[in-house]
Amino acid sequence: MTDDKRRFSRISFDAEVLLSKNGKEWRTTMQDISLNGLLVNTPDNWDGVEGEHCRFEIVFADTSHLIQGEVTIAHHEENHIGFQIIGIDVDSVSHLRRLVELNLGDEDLLNRELARLHWG
Repeated sequence: MTDDKRRFSRISFDAEVLLSKNGKEWRTTMQDISLNGLLVNTPDNWDGVEGEHCRFEIVFADTSHLIQGEVTIAHHEENHIGFQIIGIDVDSVSHLRRLVELNLGDEDLLNRELARLHWG
């Protein structure tokens, strides 16, 4: 996700995140999000490794919006985990796009970032 820092604008955002893989679940908080990925605080008992696939779900406290999808673990440091989004549903894309659009305030930049995405 280090390449993400140059190609996608990151938005600091405080929200609860539910991570799941192999029948296990972890709750944590998000540090930031972009159209390409998210950075979260490392939850207790986390056992993920780089390259593994997980599911994520972000619930925003002030709205009924939900962003969910599939991610790959891009990097893991002691205090945080970086994920790259590899799959996301249409409703979640709409919510994520709107969140980024509101925070960027630049429609041209948003469109350039959307053109770089490779969600499968």
